[in-house]
Parts: sequence; C-alpha cells; structure tokens
Amino acid sequence: MPALNSPRVSIQTGDFDLSAEVAALRARDPRVGAVCSFIGTVRDRTAGESGSIASMELEHYPGMTEKSIEAMIDAAQQRFDIFGARVIHRVGLLAPLDQIVLVAVSSAHRGESFQACEFLMDYLKTQAPFWKKEQTPTGARWVDARVSDDAALAKWGIALENTSLTAYD
Repeated sequence: MPALNSPRVSIQTGDFDLSAEVAALRARDPRVGAVCSFIGTVRDRTAGESGSIASMELEHYPGMTEKSIEAMIDAAQQRFDIFGARVIHRVGLLAPLDQIVLVAVSSAHRGESFQACEFLMDYLKTQAPFWKKEQTPTGARWVDARVSDDAALAKWGIALENTSLTAYD
C-alpha cells in the first residue's frame, strides 16, 4: 500500500493497485466525499484498428516528465475544487491488458472529481513527454500523436498544436 505521504506523481516500471492508491488518497483528507479515477490499459487492437499489439514500450524523460505532470496537477487544482490528485504512469515493456496509467482525483463532490480527472487525462495525453512504441506482427512502430487529443484538450479552453509524444484511447 502506498504511504499516506506518497508523491502526487510516480513514473514506474511496476504495476499499481487501484484500491491501495484510492485508499491512500482518501486517507489524506477527511473532507473527501468523492474520488474519481481513470485507468488506461494496453489493448490488443483488431485488424481494423492498425493490427494487433504484441507489446508496447513506453519511454520518458526522467525529471522532466514528473515536472510536467506536477504542473498539470497544479493547473487542475486551480480550475477545480479538488483536494488531491495522484498520477501514476508506467514505463518500460508492457503487454496487452497491462495497466499503463492511473489518474485519481479527490474532492467534496463527484462533479469536480469527474471534471478534474478528465482534464488531467486530456492534458496528460497531449503534453506529457512520453514516447510509445508498439510491437506488431509486421514490426515495431512509434505511435504518432492524434489530432483528436488536441480537440479534447481544446474543450478546456487550451488550444495547442499537437505536440504530443504519447497517445491513449
């Protein structure tokens, strides 16, 4: 179980336990009335979605990645009435069904938690410095940024050209 004073951001190779992370986030503040979370996983796509995925490798820029995600959490706290947030992002070699990312947010009420969680995920997809390479039956390929991710971020009033180095569905 994570410590009650665990950092807001963790970049790690190992898996994470949703229930332990939520328990730690809730235990930090007795005002918490809602916790919302998002977990992204590696999925094996069908042939109609660019072929199957045998594995995925995620790379990051140590130090810079954590700083970038900390700034995202600060932005969420300025926009929404939230008490806490926790972002865990895995790096290294991952297989289909492995967990990649956790975004969890606590607040007094569900609306703020839902919005902040979605905001953080939209921001994370377009602005966090990660590189993702998929291994398929036809070889390895780096995953390009998606214009649809920029559109998701734009709904929050943030208009940026797609400079994303990662992509999730």
